[in-house]
Amino acid sequence: MSVAESFRPTPAVPHTALRAALDTTARLWLDEAAATIAAEPVTIRTLFPAARRRCGQARLTEHWTVDEAARAVLLTALPRTGPALADEVTRLHRHGTPAERRAVLRTLPLLDLGDLALPVVRDALRGNDTTLIEAALGPYGATHLPDAEYRQAVLKCVFHEIPLDRVHGLPARADRELARMLADFAHERIVAGRDVPQDVRPVVRAFPDVVTEDLAIVEKQLERDRKEEI
Repeated sequence: MSVAESFRPTPAVPHTALRAALDTTARLWLDEAAATIAAEPVTIRTLFPAARRRCGQARLTEHWTVDEAARAVLLTALPRTGPALADEVTRLHRHGTPAERRAVLRTLPLLDLGDLALPVVRDALRGNDTTLIEAALGPYGATHLPDAEYRQAVLKCVFHEIPLDRVHGLPARADRELARMLADFAHERIVAGRDVPQDVRPVVRAFPDVVTEDLAIVEKQLERDRKEEI
């Protein structure tokens, strides 16, 4: 894994695909809801939860479901910036269902928030809902989380068996300390007679100096595992 690789671009709201997926009634509702929010921002508190019921929840793209994309449209319609926008986003996340929270997390990189939404990301990472952890490590989290917190979040993904190719920004943010942490994790798993996730290998092998004599068993076991899968 090369640390020189850049982040994947932020997935934009697929407006064309979304409108094609909605029937006339749903499209009209979404247009009116966005206009209402633009005029009266507080109405998002009732319209945001209604998006799944009014628009559906089918898979739209690799990144978005229909309700997530519809909620992104509503969030980006908010005529607020800075702390006022962050407060509304935090409120929607705090009081939302898991589906609503995922939509908030997926929409964060499309909002002009700077570091102001980091409390939302941290809240999601404290829980054990793997879909929220994955969403929290999207483009916004990958860009704004401090190094130490990002490393801990990646390690949590490994513990929860979230594939690391779903962690945004990993090729660019993987560093020696993360490699050392993953090598230690792998060593502990091997000693305990447990399997080591294959996707930790690229991070560890990108920093071979972390595989000291004490940790050489990690590389040997991972290599044996790889050959057995072929």
